[in-house]
Amino acid sequence: MNKTDRLLAIVLELQRHKVMRAEDLAAAFETSVRTIYRDMQALSEAGVPIIGSTGQGYSLMEGYFLPPVSFTVEEAVTMLIGMDFIEQKFDSDYGAKARASRGKVEAILPENVRNEANRVRKSMRLLTSGKDAVKEQEKEYLERIRDAILEERKISFRYMKSAPEPDGNRQSSRVAEPYGLVLNQGAWMLVAHCELRQEIRHFRLSRMSELHVLECRFHVPSDFNLHDYKPSDDRDISITILANPDIADKVIESNNYFMTGTEEHPDGLLVKFRVRQPGDLLHWVLSWGAGVVVLEPESFRRRVRIEVENMLKRY
Repeated sequence: MNKTDRLLAIVLELQRHKVMRAEDLAAAFETSVRTIYRDMQALSEAGVPIIGSTGQGYSLMEGYFLPPVSFTVEEAVTMLIGMDFIEQKFDSDYGAKARASRGKVEAILPENVRNEANRVRKSMRLLTSGKDAVKEQEKEYLERIRDAILEERKISFRYMKSAPEPDGNRQSSRVAEPYGLVLNQGAWMLVAHCELRQEIRHFRLSRMSELHVLECRFHVPSDFNLHDYKPSDDRDISITILANPDIADKVIESNNYFMTGTEEHPDGLLVKFRVRQPGDLLHWVLSWGAGVVVLEPESFRRRVRIEVENMLKRY
């Protein structure tokens, strides 16, 4: 930690703990007591109202806060919950930074705002379902890809495709130029230029393995902006299903990526999808058992029927 960061951290520690001895500060920042004395002198010369009491320690003048920013309870809760989200969904490096940031924010809040914010936070909780959980390997890959993006280095990896090739193979080796990362419906996606396909493609981190950051460098095209980027929509196959009334709400709550709309129907709920290939929806439809029926296209109805018949042969 450099001197500037340490001076700011000392002020934040004094705001949080009210009074601290030089020995405790030295232990907290892994430095000498003499260095802490010099830091206190530097803070005083910079105008920070440090009060030193023999035998007790250092404290800040009553009413002094750094930085001089005022937050409402709602704003404080928003920031703290946002840090909780980052800790859950981002890699370990950003998770640690989120925890450190939370401590700093709590330190600069006036006591009444801090207490009220904590009271509100206790009434809320972020839960991550098994479906949305970010696995440890995915978090590790997230950190390594993020570094590769910042350093503009190519990456190589093995990728498990959602649909097999005609020969039944689903694995492929890729080299790509990573442009950005997107969190989409609880899953991290890499937007990258794929050398195999010679175009921008999307890769789920959960389907990657054997990831390596290469020495080869690249430059992101000057006209590419991740926040303005909209992938071409090649989902040109329409599928319509009918869901039984007793599971209609659950079907809607499933928030399937390919779902484009719903419509009330006398016999239940009509649900429309657009997919690249029928296989994208096959297992999702089967997971509802007899609770849903495919209305169109007929080719997909036949495929579901064949899959069910194959399942019956195993029982």
